[in-house]
Amino acid sequence: MATGTFDIIHSGHGYYLQESKKLGGKDAKLVVVVARDATVRSKKRVPVVGEKQRLEVVKMLKPVDEAYLGSTTDMFEIVKKLKPDIIAIGPDQNFNLEDLKKELEKRGLNSEVMKVEGYKKMPLDSSCKIIKKIRKMEFDEKIFEKC
Repeated sequence: MATGTFDIIHSGHGYYLQESKKLGGKDAKLVVVVARDATVRSKKRVPVVGEKQRLEVVKMLKPVDEAYLGSTTDMFEIVKKLKPDIIAIGPDQNFNLEDLKKELEKRGLNSEVMKVEGYKKMPLDSSCKIIKKIRKMEFDEKIFEKC
């Protein structure tokens, strides 16, 4: 299981999902949980793309076998329902792995928690960097006429 916002899809997302699937071995099935809009607003910022569209895009990505929207109240709800063998934590996700493992154990969940190491470094390897670049750009309004 991999989780995230997946607001503006970029190479970092692709790398994270590929590496997450590899953690499960040759015949692994990757299930992705997409954060709800309310969660994104409380943890990061206002999402650019709404949760239903983010979910649909994630479902289209090559490494992904299944994808679901997360809970608005309890991030462990979907973990309890799906019971993944492994929960992959992204290189930029700031979870304390030991605290997460303890919380899973407390809830009777035996999922192994593993951190995806490395990151595909590119000029636009985060949604934040993409947003910053767009904000600095000047556009001729004519390009938006058929938008």
